[in-house]
Amino acid sequence: METILSINGLHKHYGKVHAVNNVSFDIQKGNVYGILGPNGSGKSTTLGIILSVVNKSAGTYSWFGGAKETHEALKHVGAIIERPNFYPYMTAYNNLKLVCNIKGVPLQKIDEKLELVGLLDRKDSKFRTFSLGMKQRLAIASALLNDPQILILDEPTNGLDPQGIRQIRDIIRLIASQGTTILLASHLLDEVEKVCSHVVVLRKGVVLYTGTVNGMINSEGFFELKAADNTSLQALLQEHPAIDKTELVEGILFAYPKAPLEAADLNRYLFNNGICVDHLVKRKSSLEEQFIQLTSNQPEN
Repeated sequence: METILSINGLHKHYGKVHAVNNVSFDIQKGNVYGILGPNGSGKSTTLGIILSVVNKSAGTYSWFGGAKETHEALKHVGAIIERPNFYPYMTAYNNLKLVCNIKGVPLQKIDEKLELVGLLDRKDSKFRTFSLGMKQRLAIASALLNDPQILILDEPTNGLDPQGIRQIRDIIRLIASQGTTILLASHLLDEVEKVCSHVVVLRKGVVLYTGTVNGMINSEGFFELKAADNTSLQALLQEHPAIDKTELVEGILFAYPKAPLEAADLNRYLFNNGICVDHLVKRKSSLEEQFIQLTSNQPEN
């Protein structure tokens, strides 16, 4: 699979603050990547470095296998890393016409991209009349005018209402379905889980996880259990070789396996040892649960 971007050992210092700390990951063509982390985790700094608007302290990155110099490679990259900035008293069409002239893009691309983001019927409306969500969609249209191989978005739904969030997410899925690679930074777990195929988890500039979203979610999961005697149930669960830990919360026992374990096998084990459960369900860990577990296990700087 073709590598769009390769990042190796990237560092960025702001005085005593180590904003990006030995970050490494690859972006493969055709996937939707999310850089996930709380505010201050180094997401925007990492994007700024690869887009040559922030100077790195150490490390390397290369676009398209190093076949092109960064300046030339960025001509094949579309990016939105700040709030949309267009001329307020010009129409959507005329704003994009300016971008086409700057980038040397044919004007017929304007209607094509406006239709893609659902703004073709507002092409002659002034930018100042647009809602925040519409402004963001126009920015996406602008970033797509040169048919980039990769689209980079920094917090694309920040500040939007639920309808605006849904529209942006639908557009991201549509763009991805047409073969454009996407890299987005977000602090929203729901956003990454719904639109991304791959995720890089950052905390205080350090990569905690990199891989597929499904690979992060599809851990061993966990069990919810309840019995007439939860104390005996918990003691027996803790003796099972595949159970890592247990906790009792509001009358429900949660058991977290450290090795593959099916509900039927656990139920048989309990029954053979004299425990009949009233409730036993195996659940898949959500991205939120995995994220909290990752970040809570990371020591403070």
